[in-house]
Amino acid sequence: MKRIALSTLSLALLGATGVAHAQSSVTLYGVLDDSIQYVSNVGGHSLYNMAAGNLQGNRWGMKGTEDLGGGLKAIFQLESGFNPNNGKMGNYNGTSSLFGRQAYVGLTGDAWGTVTIGRQYDPLVDLVQPLTADNYWGSTFTTAGDVDNNDNSSRTNNAVKYTSPVWGGFQFEGMYALGGVAGQTGSGQSWAGAATYATGPFSVAAGYFRMDNASSAVMRKGWGGTSDGTFDGGLENAAYATAKSIGIASLAAQYVVGPITTGLRYSNVQYKPDAASGFGSTQKYNVGAGFVNYQVTPAALLGLGYTYTHSNGEATATYHQISLGGDYNLSKRTDVYLVGAYQHVNGNERSVNANGSAGALVSATASVADYGFQSSSINQAIVSLGIRHKF
Repeated sequence: MKRIALSTLSLALLGATGVAHAQSSVTLYGVLDDSIQYVSNVGGHSLYNMAAGNLQGNRWGMKGTEDLGGGLKAIFQLESGFNPNNGKMGNYNGTSSLFGRQAYVGLTGDAWGTVTIGRQYDPLVDLVQPLTADNYWGSTFTTAGDVDNNDNSSRTNNAVKYTSPVWGGFQFEGMYALGGVAGQTGSGQSWAGAATYATGPFSVAAGYFRMDNASSAVMRKGWGGTSDGTFDGGLENAAYATAKSIGIASLAAQYVVGPITTGLRYSNVQYKPDAASGFGSTQKYNVGAGFVNYQVTPAALLGLGYTYTHSNGEATATYHQISLGGDYNLSKRTDVYLVGAYQHVNGNERSVNANGSAGALVSATASVADYGFQSSSINQAIVSLGIRHKF
């Protein structure tokens, strides 16, 4: 990463008056990830296209620290997403934002931890997701529709987050996001907590994330909470964007022995309605997944994953997905990869009406991970050959 030392007039003036000033730094960084992709059964045909952000979302950003003395530091991070194939800014829950990935400021201390405020990831993304296949292989290894936010579809505005130090391998996080509606404290609010423990080759983490939609006296047309929501795929959960709340409970464990890393995870997700929702009863999703990575050489990594997603409630469907990946480092900052997945589904899904409400039950069709390509059958395959560069 490129480091840019800051020397400002204000700091110089402080030094001139005899006040000892602390060191400050800003880091400019980024990721470019792009590929040539094949997708089967799109409108009854094969699709060949350019697909960005398979292993990691494309981004550029700035983060910085200022040493305040006594072990205390001020920190900030601004991070912007973009599509390298057309140059457009990243889109989050239907809205393009300059710093839509992250935008926060805070204080950190070695003894007491870190407090940050702004637009941030939730504690499950910070502590649970790193133990899953998505941490290594990105979108191709994640949940159908990303119904459990395993692929970081959601970020949270107006959030206050505390991250503890690591005590003997144990760490926890808590977050609360203010809805900002006078007289309706709970309207659009979000809150979450997670903890992780690592000892030797074994790591485990668990957490719960609750996001509320904005309160409404009439039927909602979609999602409008402080968190972006988890609507980043095909029809898997699109009919439930008018939910009063989304609750996600997740657990993950990982074990490393020599060149082999294995992991298991489980998520339970509930989309709950109220009088302003366009559906009538709670829609639930249970997700179970496992993966194994083999570090063939220091430069070459192979991975195999399986994800089981079962929905029940107003609609019932089962999604089986097998994913494969290979990654080769050309240098410390550049790698090439080949990833693919095959999904088979049975059951039914809800279509979506023009007003955002849940439509008729339809036969479920495949849609690999959270790419959003709705298959014309119960099967779909995706293969991506790409390159990633970090700076």
